[in-house]
Amino acid sequence: MIELSDMIRELRHQLAVALADGAGDAVRFELGPVELEATVAVSREAGADAKVRLWVVDAGANGKYAQAQTQRVTVTLQPVAVAPGGAGTRSLLIGGEEVDGER
Repeated sequence: MIELSDMIRELRHQLAVALADGAGDAVRFELGPVELEATVAVSREAGADAKVRLWVVDAGANGKYAQAQTQRVTVTLQPVAVAPGGAGTRSLLIGGEEVDGER
């Protein structure tokens, strides 16, 4: 299992790679909303600094975590580029080669 924040961090990295790959290309694509759907297990740590964490569950592992509270969540993200110094945002244009398994 991985934390939901790690999944979003990896998505951010992959979008940054696609943005860099498309720089200077004649054909690029404006990035619209990105939807992530995942089954997550909810866990709560004990102690003074207790936290609730959302762990992304592998599709084949649902039976393994039957004792945990699992929920299906959908997160819609609207990626934007932040100007240097955080003085504004703009839409992203991405490009690059197709990757095996990409939809």
